[in-house]
Amino acid sequence: MYKKTTVLDDAAIGRALTRIAHEILERNKGGENLLLAGIKTRGTPLAKRLQEKILKIENIEVPIGEIDITLYRDDLEYVRNDSDPKVKAAEFEISLEGRTVILIDDVLYTGRTVRAAMDAIIDQGRPSQIQLAVLVDRGHRELPIRADYVGKNIPTSLDEVVVVKLEESDQIDEVSIFDKNEPGL
Repeated sequence: MYKKTTVLDDAAIGRALTRIAHEILERNKGGENLLLAGIKTRGTPLAKRLQEKILKIENIEVPIGEIDITLYRDDLEYVRNDSDPKVKAAEFEISLEGRTVILIDDVLYTGRTVRAAMDAIIDQGRPSQIQLAVLVDRGHRELPIRADYVGKNIPTSLDEVVVVKLEESDQIDEVSIFDKNEPGL
């Protein structure tokens, strides 16, 4: 794989998350009944960043949680190793009952990750509504899922890969497009 281009740098990621925070607050008439649910791995730090931005905007600390979709994947038999996975599907500070849950992920692609995350949420309780916020929507959906809040739409080919790097795990904030094929092939 080779890097074709960087589409978002740290400043652009910050602006996108600020815009998403404002859109979430506007659509939900504030942050009173919200819960931010980051999809592990990169959705979790994005959820924390959105929590901080909402705190600065509205002076409300929206509760957050983390969702591990490993056990909910529809391709689990293809990714399972010799030992059974031992994961906790979701960890939330408060009950989901009657809340608006904002699922947060880095890239929306086929929609299968979001479907699995919704299954994990429903197993934990009955929210009044589930909304979806993503940093990048790259298209190529296999399921009828669309994001309510999008940092950037990046149309891609199937030969391209969108790579999100975040300071918390990668020591840099950056969204890049890579080509699966070597140049000149």
